[in-house]
Amino acid sequence: LAYTFSDSFWFSAVESEVYAQSSLFTAIVFWGILKWESHADEPRADRWLLFIAYIMGLSIGIHLLNLLTVPAIAFIYYFKRAEKVTTSGIIKTLIVGILILGVIQYGIIQYLVSFGAYFDLFFVNTLGLGFGTGVLFFAVIVIGLLVWGIRYSIQHQKKLLNLGLISTVLIIFGYASFAMIIIRAKADPNLNNSAPKDAFSFLSYLNREQYGDRPLVFGPNYNSERVGVEQGKTIYRKGAEKYEVAGKKSDYQYSDNTFLPRMYSDDQRHADFYKEWMHLDPSKKPNTIDNVGFLFSYQIGYMYLRYFGWNFIGRQNDEQGQGSGFEGTSLSGVKPIDAIWHGNQTNLPPSTVDNKAYNRFFFLPLIIGLMGAIWHFGRNQKDAGVVGLLFFFTGIAIVLYLNQKPLEPRERDYAYVGSFYAFAIWIGLGVLAIKEWLFKKLTPATGAIAASVIGLFAAPVIMAQQGWDDHDRSTKMVAHDIALDYLQSCAPNAILFTYGDNDTYPLWYIQEVERVRPDVRIVNLSLFDTDWYINGMKQKQNDSEPLPISMKESQFVQGERDVMPYDDYKIAGNVELKNVVDLLLSDSPDDKVAMQDGTKSNFLPTKNFKLTINPQDVINTGTVPAANADKIASEMQWKFNKGYVTKGTLAMLDILAHNNWKRPIYFASTVPSEQYNGLDKYLYSEGLALRLLPLKADTTASEDREELLNTPVLYKNVMEKFKWGNIKTAKYLDPQSSDDTFIFTNLFSSLTGSLIKEGKVDEAKKVIDKFYTVMPDRFFGIRTVVVKYYMAENLYKLGETARANDILLKSGDYIEKELTYLADISASKGSITGTQNVQTGLY
Repeated sequence: LAYTFSDSFWFSAVESEVYAQSSLFTAIVFWGILKWESHADEPRADRWLLFIAYIMGLSIGIHLLNLLTVPAIAFIYYFKRAEKVTTSGIIKTLIVGILILGVIQYGIIQYLVSFGAYFDLFFVNTLGLGFGTGVLFFAVIVIGLLVWGIRYSIQHQKKLLNLGLISTVLIIFGYASFAMIIIRAKADPNLNNSAPKDAFSFLSYLNREQYGDRPLVFGPNYNSERVGVEQGKTIYRKGAEKYEVAGKKSDYQYSDNTFLPRMYSDDQRHADFYKEWMHLDPSKKPNTIDNVGFLFSYQIGYMYLRYFGWNFIGRQNDEQGQGSGFEGTSLSGVKPIDAIWHGNQTNLPPSTVDNKAYNRFFFLPLIIGLMGAIWHFGRNQKDAGVVGLLFFFTGIAIVLYLNQKPLEPRERDYAYVGSFYAFAIWIGLGVLAIKEWLFKKLTPATGAIAASVIGLFAAPVIMAQQGWDDHDRSTKMVAHDIALDYLQSCAPNAILFTYGDNDTYPLWYIQEVERVRPDVRIVNLSLFDTDWYINGMKQKQNDSEPLPISMKESQFVQGERDVMPYDDYKIAGNVELKNVVDLLLSDSPDDKVAMQDGTKSNFLPTKNFKLTINPQDVINTGTVPAANADKIASEMQWKFNKGYVTKGTLAMLDILAHNNWKRPIYFASTVPSEQYNGLDKYLYSEGLALRLLPLKADTTASEDREELLNTPVLYKNVMEKFKWGNIKTAKYLDPQSSDDTFIFTNLFSSLTGSLIKEGKVDEAKKVIDKFYTVMPDRFFGIRTVVVKYYMAENLYKLGETARANDILLKSGDYIEKELTYLADISASKGSITGTQNVQTGLY
């Protein structure tokens, strides 16, 4: 029950992810080895071990977390089978457990596929046979060796060898569920991420190569200087008749390396964070002590123990933690103790006390769990050691292996739920510890009842009571309805550029499952730099025709035009976009520049682009009404905003150059502005998406993004089409949904201001009424206060004095309480890291 209502598992249980099912498989495997232990002396008891092997193989297709139970399983087997437990035996068991884990993780999951891929390379490229022949031949060899080994073990009475080989067969059999990935990819569904259709693309998919590598034991610091690059292993891609070389993996060489590199990312944001968190001298390079300090203070302290605290101590709020003391920390509710770590807790601000994730457990689940652990080690060190090993390998060991960078895009507590599961076992045993203590004071029956009641209320009941409101999704339709609103923002047959997971996945669901607006083509810019994704965009999907991408597949396959540099040729004026695209796609050596590694690459000679406009095309396609023909620009001119061109950027420019306004082009409002590629002044809001329109610049408008509105279309969307996701009455809004309230409020404010400016007062008042009908009357952070301030300004202009005064009074009260809290923190802790909130509040 404690695990059921633990924050991290509960969150996993109510999201569309694999982690809840992964926890189930972990529990089944651990239950299986305990069943084996209780029946180990019976005939054929080892069937439980084979059951575990199969479940473990199946779990690989869900999540690799399940594999971390292997060392604990090894110790249960050792303690049961060993005639005498010795120190050397314990060490050997630990080594064997880790080796088995390694064999499954690398030998079966990775190297089986890797050997199969290289067999296929030999059979296809050298012997001239068809694709897949080498994989089939390798599979026959593996099956033959396993069959021979099993027969040998039976004939020679090698029980452990027989058990190991049959277990291997069952693990591979379960792991074969991954065949579904290849079968599905070959069917070319609309959503075919990574398109793992052949041996090498499947190997890349398994190895998660798109996420890059992280140094574990030895590597560079964030400020280590690159002194060279070596060519690593060859990267292959599937060609028409054989595998082709896509390039070689680059292995960068650094001026200095360190042991246990924990501060390794050279991203400037990460480098700044390292220096601030560890108080590093910018002129010096971190040493091993600094890296170990970051490991304990941030990676273990902030990125593990903070999550552990959420589950068994309490939680401050559901804001994304970025290292400060104001978002997503652990609070117990015992204010004197909380004040030691987080400063004065007397005047907690609305951003904490009004947050539904403000969960206070008063240390009770932690205390019960610690009592259970102490009792367990006192009663049965072997069993306690097994649970402790499970706790370590699914917690701290993951921290060491992941080597996380700071400022992660989302909280990572789901990675450690296995260790929270292990601690929940000790919470259960804590009831026995309480019972034994009460037996000294009460009768056995009374003591047992009292211990059960205390344990129940001190852990699962308080965890459920505090966590219920921030895990209740029963009335939440935000993700679903906002996806609808994104699509309703688009004209027929539109191209909609998106960027992040939170906006793209709901859109995919709405289109593919509910078949809403199948005419709109969703283009995720995060995936647009891959050849398989561009290929998908060149095909018809649902009711959406192929995108106008002129590039041939040979021009954008893996290894071709991945990144092209900018080399300023001092070209006067603006260059026609089609000419820029043609140059970037040219295969002529004269149109390429030499790179440091000796190769030649296409390049961008200017950042000044233009797109000549045929006004009649714009009118004929309905992009701009004929009545506004005088507002159409003769050409669009803009400055490209990056120092390089990626494959995905080239594909976007290709679309712009060849679309001829036949299909409306939109950017989702959540797309970062740097992804506009300099087109900002031609993007007009029509709701939750910005439409590319070839209109003359409004010389009276300021530089504010909000002033570029297509008011008639936006008004119709807001008043008639948008669903708003039940955002006002939903029982709980997670941080992403809270961010949407900021976007919506800003949208209402901008539209109201534009209507007032156009003299459409009645329409502006209707928009205000709509705002009060669909939006929640509360603040989600100081930045929502600012946007509501602008709404109050519009209300005054409309004569809605009472409503405007109400907003300003509530805003002032909210800001005063937030700043008072920050002042209290500053007085008790000496410094604060929430300076942005201070500045925004004072503004």
